[in-house]
Amino acid sequence: MFGPTKTYRRWHRRINKNQRRYALVSALAASSSAALVMARGHRVDQISEIPLVLADDTVVKIAKTKAAVAVLKTIGAYADVQKVIDSKKIRAGKGKMRNRRYVKRRGPLIIYDQKAPFLRAFRNIPGVDFCCVTRLNLLRLAPGGHLGRFVIWTKSAISQLDNLYGTYKKGSVLKAGFRLPRVAITNSDLGRLINSQEVQSHLRRKKKAQKYVVHKKNPLKNLGFLIKLNPYAKTQRRRTILDAKNAQKRKAWLKERRQAAAKNPKKADGSKASQAKKGKDAQAYRKLFVKTLLS
Repeated sequence: MFGPTKTYRRWHRRINKNQRRYALVSALAASSSAALVMARGHRVDQISEIPLVLADDTVVKIAKTKAAVAVLKTIGAYADVQKVIDSKKIRAGKGKMRNRRYVKRRGPLIIYDQKAPFLRAFRNIPGVDFCCVTRLNLLRLAPGGHLGRFVIWTKSAISQLDNLYGTYKKGSVLKAGFRLPRVAITNSDLGRLINSQEVQSHLRRKKKAQKYVVHKKNPLKNLGFLIKLNPYAKTQRRRTILDAKNAQKRKAWLKERRQAAAKNPKKADGSKASQAKKGKDAQAYRKLFVKTLLS
């Protein structure tokens, strides 16, 4: 087997305790925002409120999966489970041969305070995960690093948060020296802040820069642009036109001469009269050529 997985590979990375707690409280805060939960792909249209808190009497007494499904349908959370069921598909790649053939999306996360029989009832439902409030897992709260997981709380679990992580007024009771981080800005709509009258009144006016557009022209097609690049191109073009005209006139003259020779074959021989006429014609043609060049 080529390149087997090494046992001494560095699988984990340690981070500071405060950084981990900062990430946890950020993930918890994101789970209470309906916009972030919906942006992550959860189906929470029929949920009455977020965060969703269930009474302990409603959850703890559940012992069968059938009753657990009925509770999820009652609170409107079963649509997210149905999304998980519909998303199940075969994995792409070699993982199919390594006991992980199927993949599916994430469903709701149930956070509890103490273990109870309802965990066995909910564990058979696809996509449903569990987490104890005293041992919150960041990979469960933000799978793949994406905040906004749909969380279902028990009443006893959500009441423990103030003791675990504290509030803005007092620090944590169970985590010594930890206080909730405060946000730098309360309004994250930067566009509204920048365009507000309070900010714009202290800024200088926007400079209107004049844009000069240079039209690119092809010198092979545009004679004026070619002359700018090469002034001698005008003379070359004139000579080309005159040469073409002279060639056309010579061609017509030769054609007339051949036709005349065909009509009078006796005059086309090497007699003195014929040679004299050839000399006159050639002289006339040279005069015409010179006259064309000088014009």
